[in-house]
Amino acid sequence: MSKESSINAAKKIKMLIFDVDGVMTDGSITYDENGCEYKTFNAKDGHGIVRMNKAGFITAIITARNNGTVQHRAKNLNFTELYQGYKYKLPALVELMKKYNLKPENVSYMGDDLPDICILEKVGLSCCPKDAVKEVQEICNFKSSYNGGHGAVRELCDFILDAQGIEKDYIVCEGVDR
Repeated sequence: MSKESSINAAKKIKMLIFDVDGVMTDGSITYDENGCEYKTFNAKDGHGIVRMNKAGFITAIITARNNGTVQHRAKNLNFTELYQGYKYKLPALVELMKKYNLKPENVSYMGDDLPDICILEKVGLSCCPKDAVKEVQEICNFKSSYNGGHGAVRELCDFILDAQGIEKDYIVCEGVDR
């Protein structure tokens, strides 16, 4: 898809959905000696999500893992929806589109690995970080110039805001932890 086609697709987006590991994080999974799982998130990515929420977009996470860290992050950033423990992600997409009365062309999804393909093939703006697996990169119409966990989410948020003519500078995010 050409850049112009990607911009046209971005103009129709009302909901942004993200995978977590490899998209909102760099894909690393760290455990302590007690088995507690830790993730590192990017503050700039978080600011992008907050701005999308403030601009009236629906934001969601669909992830195969079930983790308190993700729940905490979703709450801090005021994600509209959180779907954890979905190893097969398509039912979550269908449920979200039905709940918000959206068509596929109104949805953007960012994923990085093979389990994300089932959704990437169905949405209007399929997106991936720079370091996504080859099979995902081949089907995405927005490929970030940043790796997962290092600004890919923010770049997508800015791209959609720009495509829709929404001034990023005027979306204030006071009192929100990014």
